[in-house]
Amino acid sequence: QVQLQESGPGLLKPSQTLSLICTVSGGDITTGYFAWNWIRHSPGKGLEWVGVIAYDGDTDYNPSLKGRATISRDTAKNQFSLQLSSVTPEDTAVHYCARGPYGLPYAPYDYWGQGTPVTVSS
Repeated sequence: QVQLQESGPGLLKPSQTLSLICTVSGGDITTGYFAWNWIRHSPGKGLEWVGVIAYDGDTDYNPSLKGRATISRDTAKNQFSLQLSSVTPEDTAVHYCARGPYGLPYAPYDYWGQGTPVTVSS
């Protein structure tokens, strides 16, 4: 059974950088033709795909984030992470990590983390 767990600070001020980590157990993020996604949900925007890092290390991002997102991984710890720079209150959302198939649209997701709330407020 694959399990994903998000971690990171829940409260940021505008212009700060959001850093989240997803720790994966029960599956290796470097094998199996899977893609490891970051997704977020807010009442105003609904569900929004943020970006992905594939089993081979390739990354892809939602163009609407205008280059603010960076996804990387630590294969020794079987973790992947999200950094989102210059946050604004519009980035307030519950952030999830999830596994999908390799290749666009990297969905449907078969395993999700429980989600971690992020609030951006001055």
